Amino acid sequence: MNSNYAVPAVALVVLATVLVGAFGLRISRTTSDFYVASRTVGPRLNAAAISGEYLSAASFLGIAGLVLVQGPDMLWYPVGYTAGYVVLLLFVAAPLRRSGAYTLPDFAEARLASQAVRRLAGAFVVGVGWLYLLPQLQGAGLTLTVLTGVPDWLGGIIVAVVVVAIVAAGGMRSITFVQAFQYWLKLTALLVPAFFLLLAWQADGAPRRPFDEPPGFREQRAVRVDTTLDLRLERPLTVTVDGTVNGRAHDGTEIRLPAGTHRVDQGTRLTFAPGTPVPAADRGSNAGMSTSLAAGREERPLYATYGLILATFLGTMGLPHVVVRFYTSPHGVAARRTTVAVLALIGAFYLLPPVYGALGRLYAPELTLTGDADAAVLLLPGRMIGGVAGDLLGALLAGGAFAAFLSTASGLAMAVAGVLTQDVLPARGVRHFRLGTLLAMAAPLAASVLVGGLPVADAVGLAFAVSASSFCPLLVLGIWWRRLTPPGAAAGMLVGGGSAFAAVAATMAGFPGGGPLHALLAWPALWSVPLGFLTMILVSLATPARVPAGTAAILARFHLPEQLRTEVKA
Repeated sequence: MNSNYAVPAVALVVLATVLVGAFGLRISRTTSDFYVASRTVGPRLNAAAISGEYLSAASFLGIAGLVLVQGPDMLWYPVGYTAGYVVLLLFVAAPLRRSGAYTLPDFAEARLASQAVRRLAGAFVVGVGWLYLLPQLQGAGLTLTVLTGVPDWLGGIIVAVVVVAIVAAGGMRSITFVQAFQYWLKLTALLVPAFFLLLAWQADGAPRRPFDEPPGFREQRAVRVDTTLDLRLERPLTVTVDGTVNGRAHDGTEIRLPAGTHRVDQGTRLTFAPGTPVPAADRGSNAGMSTSLAAGREERPLYATYGLILATFLGTMGLPHVVVRFYTSPHGVAARRTTVAVLALIGAFYLLPPVYGALGRLYAPELTLTGDADAAVLLLPGRMIGGVAGDLLGALLAGGAFAAFLSTASGLAMAVAGVLTQDVLPARGVRHFRLGTLLAMAAPLAASVLVGGLPVADAVGLAFAVSASSFCPLLVLGIWWRRLTPPGAAAGMLVGGGSAFAAVAATMAGFPGGGPLHALLAWPALWSVPLGFLTMILVSLATPARVPAGTAAILARFHLPEQLRTEVKA
């Protein structure tokens, strides 16, 4: 990709983000403006803002990368991401807005009158937020590395600095305008190049369908191996090697590798002839904390699919950066209308990433070997169109990718900083919120530099699993079941969310590398979500005397429309 176009495009997106955020700052005058935009954000603007922050690195880059590597089974990701809002619409959106809370810990305290449950909810908000921030920062690093070749930590630092500046300066009012603007930018950035890429594919004779057979090289392609890996060959392979394979050094010689597993050392350059199928690569034992979930999906595809569906369907309602936006709606009806609009906006967006994944299997198949499949969206214009037109379309995609990182990171920083300010820092107020914003970005930034990352969609999927296991039971039972008690809520979050978080930590650390236990830990939602619900119900039933006084009045506030409640009071 020509960085002469792409770098200015990224810089322009960053500048536009700052300017739009500055506009929000000018009209942010009160503390309520700062935290919840004075609860005056209408459904259309709020829907665009929610869509802007929700469509993250996983949506813009990660889905295409997973479709490229693993095929159409990965379409469950966009389906799950979208369907989660149906569950949110039916069970949570309006009652959550009527609760009058600012954050999920506020909701927990309002419903259960317990500081202990509030602190526990706050800990999970911070944990889920940081887990979700990691792939945003890593995706920014990948994008900037593809554009310019600079170290991958630099992109994360740029995103962190811009986000801290916007959120700390203008709060919710500011990022509302930023995220709404960035939704339309991201949609345009994917839609326009996709149109021209499909035209180029048709002009190329629409050579073959992407999923008819495993990815293969359409032309001679040289691939440099950045990390030591094992090639798994089902049939013999002839390849030109400049480097070390199976412990033997080669200097640009053509060798024939028999079927089986072959160790390829870091820095080796492999040149494949046209028509060669792309060999499978295994990095699990060689990459330390960096691992992919692909092998586990191959071993137990049905379990992995159901685990993914449950995590994405139920995890959306507990994502802190999504939930906090419903507190900005004027009333419960507006919250429901906002959710319906979000379904339309993100549904339109999710039609596009699979197109890039399918085309990537045809025109950038080596990315399945190098481990850089998330870069397919950025590389396709240069591969399929080339010239100045390809560079300009690539620059548009690069700008859209950075908008994805900035918008999602802004919402997450706002949510995590709100919890840190209210429950961790010694005092509240705008000044301490700004300190909380800095802390909210510092921890995941440090982790993104130190820890090798999963593919971004996989990493976000793990965050969904933790959210589904902790906050989904709390919200559903807290809104719809009057017998929920503080001990039950605390036990359910600890058992469900804590076990999911432990499974995520083990998976990101690369343990175990395979087998049944790997599948259970890599997709924990199938057992951790029922465990969270069951624990909450059983412990609540065992502690009936701990049902908070005034529960009936609180639930009435959740479910009665605001106008009716006013008439009852009158």
